[in-house]
Parts: sequence; C-alpha cells; structure tokens
Amino acid sequence: MAGETNEDVKAMSFEQALDALEKIVDDLERGDVPLDQSIKIYERGEALKVHCDRLLKAAEDKVEKIRLSRDGKPVGTEPLDTD
Repeated sequence: MAGETNEDVKAMSFEQALDALEKIVDDLERGDVPLDQSIKIYERGEALKVHCDRLLKAAEDKVEKIRLSRDGKPVGTEPLDTD
C-alpha cells in the first residue's frame, strides 16, 4: 500500500523531494495529525528520504576532483573517491 501511494516520489527532483520531506517533518512536529495519518505520512517520508539518499549518492559518484601538475596547472580529472 505504501509503495503504491509513493510511486510519484521516484519522479521527483532532489529539491522537490526535500521540500516534501520538510513539510512532513513540520506536520509531524506540530503534533496535530491523527495517528493513522501520521503513519501514512511517516511512510511517505521514509520513501522521500530513500529517494534523496539515492540522488545524493548518484551526484557524489559524478563528482570529480581536478588533478594538478607539479606547477599547479590542471591536467585532468579523477574520481573523487576511489573506493
């Protein structure tokens, strides 16, 4: 059930997902949401968190560091993390 209602999360950009997650946190912190609704929005929050984590990991994998020659000039790039 939670997977069905959260299918739209996969199509969200990082910024959209983060905004939605922040709204969920605000709603839950306010404390005026009924328990059954709190559970549903918590599950959506989990889906949003996983999506954001996935997008961040993909972005990190694309980040490269610039290699410099002995005289300090750029000579190419290499992955930021070799692990």
